[in-house]
Amino acid sequence: MGRLILCFSLFSMFSMSIHAQCLFDSNSQEYVLPDGTPCPSTIVSAVPFLRIVPDARSGAMGDVGIALSPDANSIHFNSSKLAFAEQKVALSATYTPWLSALGLQDVYIAYLSGYAKLDDLQALSGSLRYFSLGNINFTDTNGQPLGTGRPNEFELAGSYARKLSDNFSAAITAKFIFSNLAAGQRVNGTGEEIEAGLAGAADISFTYQKEYDAGLLRLGGAVSNIGSKITYTNSVNRDFLPANIGIGGAYEMQLDDYNKLTFALDINKALVPTPCLDGCDEDQDGEPDYKAKSSVSAALGSFSDFNPSLGAKEEFRELMYSIGLEYWYDEQFAVRAGYYTEHQTKGNRRFLTVGLGLKYNVFGLNFSYLVPTTNQRNPLDNTLRFSLLFDFGGAAGIAEE
Repeated sequence: MGRLILCFSLFSMFSMSIHAQCLFDSNSQEYVLPDGTPCPSTIVSAVPFLRIVPDARSGAMGDVGIALSPDANSIHFNSSKLAFAEQKVALSATYTPWLSALGLQDVYIAYLSGYAKLDDLQALSGSLRYFSLGNINFTDTNGQPLGTGRPNEFELAGSYARKLSDNFSAAITAKFIFSNLAAGQRVNGTGEEIEAGLAGAADISFTYQKEYDAGLLRLGGAVSNIGSKITYTNSVNRDFLPANIGIGGAYEMQLDDYNKLTFALDINKALVPTPCLDGCDEDQDGEPDYKAKSSVSAALGSFSDFNPSLGAKEEFRELMYSIGLEYWYDEQFAVRAGYYTEHQTKGNRRFLTVGLGLKYNVFGLNFSYLVPTTNQRNPLDNTLRFSLLFDFGGAAGIAEE
């Protein structure tokens, strides 16, 4: 188990070793592995737990969430939706087992979130995400014990959302990130002491919402995790946060007094430099030049940093798609399904999701289950996760205040 966690300090070397096996195929004009399959160029960042979808509702709908109806978990996707929320106060708690298919019982993600409407125009929201990596027995390269630890990471976030017109809203979110993977241990070879990583980040999001005779259309956009870089040693070379830009749309149809159907689509792209396959220039420390970029510069450059052999089509390969469907009966029982996909060279995550939702008065309960559709392993393979929700007060109560 300790070997599993120590990969955090080796992810750069692993990425480079994979790329080193790639060969240029003159027929396809692409870099390929020895077996002829396209060479992977998965985008790598630190603290990837920030991009894990935290709640069971979206987890049952292919990880969509940017334009879904606002709820207590909206701060992860797009907190600007909360300016349109109907409830005055809402809270949610989610528990997600992690790597449960491997029989691990002490690795999990816990997520607490909620919001409060200040009035009909404004809302405040907050969340706490905690990732426990279990008890670890650390060893050196020779397998000698180096002690034990309990690695963990957390994110604390707060957001302010406001309507700018009857149909448009915006929000800003501030985040504090703490990542303690192996504090007190030393890096093999250099002897540098490993410390806990600290970082700050911000999200900006927007929502457009309009009602039509046939239903309600909601469009959203969010730029997430733009902030400082992070390091676990005294090295000047720091790693990027998992910055992301996403757009989403959802259409809600009230079929009759009892039945409602929602279709949703999200498209996301990482705002992190693309690994170089064609030979990267390195600085005097042997690090790729792109690691010297600032977070903002790297985010802006991520739209044009494709490998020359692939051209602009590589940017389209970096798009991740989520499609979701939600059916409600009498606002008390929900059935959900979705699908998530990304290109095989960018992670090759593809999976189906299903789930159920129950609501009675102020109390709600959501379940989700993930089914992989490729040989690519997912930490949530065949895992059941659940969210508890509490809604207090309606929109009418807000207006009266």
